[in-house]
Amino acid sequence: MWFPLCSTSLEKILAMDSSIRRYDLDWLRVIVFGLLIFYHVGMFFVPWGWHVKNNIIYDWLRWPMLFLNQWRLPILFVISGMGTFYALGKRGMGTFMWERFLRLGIPLVVGMLLIVPPQVYVERLAEGQFTGSYWAFFSTVAFDGVYPEGNLSWHHLWFLPYLLVFSWVLAPLFVYLRNHSTKLVEWVKNIIQKSWGIYLFVIPLYLVESLVEPFFPITHALVDDWFNFIFSIILFFYGFVLVATGDIFWNTLGRMKKKALLLGIVGFAGQAIIWLFFEDGYVIHFTEALLKVVNIWSWILVLFAYAAQYLNKPSTGLAYANRAVYPFYILHQTITVCIGYLVMDLDWGLAPKALILVVGTFGLSWLIYDLIILRIPVLHPLFGLKKRKHSKKDYSLTI
Repeated sequence: MWFPLCSTSLEKILAMDSSIRRYDLDWLRVIVFGLLIFYHVGMFFVPWGWHVKNNIIYDWLRWPMLFLNQWRLPILFVISGMGTFYALGKRGMGTFMWERFLRLGIPLVVGMLLIVPPQVYVERLAEGQFTGSYWAFFSTVAFDGVYPEGNLSWHHLWFLPYLLVFSWVLAPLFVYLRNHSTKLVEWVKNIIQKSWGIYLFVIPLYLVESLVEPFFPITHALVDDWFNFIFSIILFFYGFVLVATGDIFWNTLGRMKKKALLLGIVGFAGQAIIWLFFEDGYVIHFTEALLKVVNIWSWILVLFAYAAQYLNKPSTGLAYANRAVYPFYILHQTITVCIGYLVMDLDWGLAPKALILVVGTFGLSWLIYDLIILRIPVLHPLFGLKKRKHSKKDYSLTI
C-alpha cells in the first residue's frame, strides 16, 4: 500500500526516475559481470584455492586479481540497491518481494540442481575423490551433504540468496523511505554535498572490516558468514539511499571523481606495501583495513562517475547484453571449470590456456543462451529472464 508523498522535492525525484533510465548503471552491471568471467579464469592460475587448478601457478597474477577482487562484488551490491529504489517506484512491497523470489529464488534452485553439480563432479574427479561417469555421480552422491564435506552447493550463485535476503529484510524500510521525505535522505543529501562528505560512508565499512572480519572469514554460506553479510548489506543499503538523493548524488560524483581516483590508487598501493614489507600486528591490521575500505569505496565512486559521464546512453548492444548477463552469470563458472579440467595438465603455457578459457566460456555461454534459453520460453523464468518490455520505464538493474 502506497503512502501519500510528503515532499515536493521527493515528488520531483519520483517523477524523474519514472521517465529517465540510467543506462550507465546497465552498462556497469554488464561490464562488472563480464569481468567476473575473467576473474574466474584467473582463479585457475593463481595460488588461491579454487575448484580446479592449472598445473603451473603464476604468482604475479595475484596482483591484478587482488585489485579486481576488492571492488567487483561491492559495486554489484550498490547497483542492486539502486535498482531496488527504481523497482519499488512501480510496485508495492508485497509484489516486489514476490518478484524477488521469482527472479532470484527460482534460478538459485535450478542452478543448484542442474548447473552447479557438474562443477562439483569435475572437482571430485580432479582431486581423486570420485571415479565414474557424471550420471553415476549425479544419481548417487550429487546431493549428499553440504559442500565442501558433501556435494550440495550453490558455489558461484551465492550472490543470489544474499541479494534475496537483503531485499526481503530491507523492503519495509525501503518502502517507507521511497514514499516519504525522511530526515535520513535529507541528511545524506546535505552530507554528500560537502567537500569530502561522501567519504563518511567509509566509516561503517571500516568498523565492520576492522572489527568483524578477523572473527568471521568469508564462507558464502549465508548462515555463518557474518562479515560478508553485514558488509554487503551495508553496500546494498548505500545504493538505495544514494540514488534516492537524485541529481545530488550524480553531481557529487562529477565533482569527486578525480579525488576518488587518486585515493583509489593510494589505497591499493598502500595495501600492496603492507603485504610486501610488514608483518601482522594490531596497528598494521587497522591501517590495512582503512586502506582497504577507502580503496573499495573510491573505485566504486570512480566507476559510477566515469560511467555517468561516458556510458549513460542507450544502444542495441546494451539492450541485448543487459538481458543476457543473468543467464551468463548462472552458466559461466560451470563452463570455465569444465574447460579448465580438460586443459589443466597440458603444457601449453598461460596465454593459450587463458585464451581457450575466456573464449570458450563466453562462446559456450552465448550459444546456450542464444540458441537454447532464448528460444524456449519455458526456460526463461528458470534463468531469471523477464518478459521483454519496450517501455523506457522498465528499470531492470538488479539481477
